[in-house]
Amino acid sequence: MNRYTVAEFIKQTEQKDKGEGLFELETPRLLEVNLDGQVWAKAGSMVAYHGEMKFVREGILEHGLGTAFKKALTGEGASLMKANGKGKLYLADSGKKIIILNLQNEAIYINGNDLLAFEPSIKWEIKLMKKIAGMMAGGLFNVRCAGTGMIAFTAHYEPLTLKVSPGNPVITDPNATVAWSGNLQPVFQTDISLKTFLGRGSGESIQMKFEGDGFVVIQPFEEVSMKAKQNG
Repeated sequence: MNRYTVAEFIKQTEQKDKGEGLFELETPRLLEVNLDGQVWAKAGSMVAYHGEMKFVREGILEHGLGTAFKKALTGEGASLMKANGKGKLYLADSGKKIIILNLQNEAIYINGNDLLAFEPSIKWEIKLMKKIAGMMAGGLFNVRCAGTGMIAFTAHYEPLTLKVSPGNPVITDPNATVAWSGNLQPVFQTDISLKTFLGRGSGESIQMKFEGDGFVVIQPFEEVSMKAKQNG
């Protein structure tokens, strides 16, 4: 009887090379990076590696004063590290599901807490949504990733992509919004009746409205930042 033996457990769960290239999903919640050079990753996301690697946290002025200022304002998220070397690197983030995209001269916005890893060929910029800084604790920030290369981001449970088309806007809860296409610029609106109906704090009444032609990725979970939890 082979069921539940150590040998069977190892066979079922051991790492397997799938030949998919730089980024591979070892499991739906564990990213394998076949590193030969450099990759950007969310600080604290490394769970294991083998080979020769060095990890360097992003310098505060590495991307200019503008980025440093935005990071100081947000106070959390989008903290990145560089992994340099050769070997296999394993990344994860609180057991969230991982999505891999291979951008082909394209752009996408990703919530700052959900960006997991990306190639150095990807240009990135932190965008702080200042207009709602007073409405949500610490505001809301995201990262615009553009160019050609691999990126990986995370979502709680199964993500759902909603199409946005002219005349058919999509309205979302900011805490459930994971990513959206690079050509869309969300507008923030408040719904006083919804706030009254829910009987909760002001954060619940804020909505993101997407208009134009593109897509929005949502998750079946409201991810409230640690800062919001501390202030709430």
